[in-house]
Amino acid sequence: MNLSTEVAGIHLKNPLMPASGPLTGDHRKMRAIEMMGVGAMVTKTISTVAAKVPRPCIIAERDFVVNTELWSEFSPDRWLEEFLPEYKKHSSLPLIISLGYSPEDLRKLVPLFSEFADCFELSTHYVADDPSLMKELISAVKEGTDKPVFLKLDPSVPDPAKMAGAVQESGGDGIVAINSLGPVYPFDRKANRSLMGSGDGFGWISGPVIKKLSLSSVRRIHEGCSLPIIGVGGVASADDVIDFLSCGASAVQMLSGALINGKELFKRIIDALPSVLEKRGFESAKDAIDSAERQKESFEVRNPVIDHERCTRCGLCVEVCPYFALRLDEKVEVDKAECFGCGLCESRCPVGAIGGVLT
Repeated sequence: MNLSTEVAGIHLKNPLMPASGPLTGDHRKMRAIEMMGVGAMVTKTISTVAAKVPRPCIIAERDFVVNTELWSEFSPDRWLEEFLPEYKKHSSLPLIISLGYSPEDLRKLVPLFSEFADCFELSTHYVADDPSLMKELISAVKEGTDKPVFLKLDPSVPDPAKMAGAVQESGGDGIVAINSLGPVYPFDRKANRSLMGSGDGFGWISGPVIKKLSLSSVRRIHEGCSLPIIGVGGVASADDVIDFLSCGASAVQMLSGALINGKELFKRIIDALPSVLEKRGFESAKDAIDSAERQKESFEVRNPVIDHERCTRCGLCVEVCPYFALRLDEKVEVDKAECFGCGLCESRCPVGAIGGVLT
């Protein structure tokens, strides 16, 4: 199975790479992640000064991570003099250097880092979601390098397609979507406060809980411009990788999935990709890109069909039905006169005994 893909002329042996963050915070960490077989490497975001990160800075549960991390806690000189030279001695992987945040910062940083980068990723997490500012950021980078430039969009961007169009018009080479979402307040009942070390207790949420928002952004961006997209936000399995490819991404990044489930998840996903691609009917990773079906708006009312042999009569569908159209006597029955065809019962059935509305 051919897992290779391409973004902005950069060949990747497979579509999975780490997202910018603590797992890629120096050369040793980057090498450890590289050994798991990823297709490219992405540095932690580097700015003109080292970040002072409040602690605790990362908490996680089954489907989310909340963090108060900022950018790299190391100075740009440390990256230039130690981390990147040491990493490049042993690596031939495409290297995406994440930089931030203002045009002034980028004009200082890009010329210094260009010799190490195959591509730049501009984090826009702490700057406005103004298309004119995106143009200024891209212009600042293009002044100092001929390397491709990807913009990493914040979830607060109200119209990702419009923003992507502005990036394309300004000479940007690709989009990374999306960054973590927030601020959120991870209130802990026992402590009666947030567990985060930030002064206000706020943090930024990522992981599987934001996947549907991430897929929406990728889909909208893909339909609004022709730039390559790196999808990020909710990847935790080989199926997740393929979901992002299907919606229009050419590659994906993962961070929170590994923080929740362990760093070896990178290797497990890459090892599983061939069989999962085959199971879903694809002959290669590229074959999956932009494969999601186009849909038309529908107003047809389709009533649920109950598979009574599979149904366990748990009653959940009856309890959740917002139109009071289901009842349970000896078996689940549908009142077609009341049924709105909303699909909730089918999506909630724990044993897959309901069909006909969504499928």
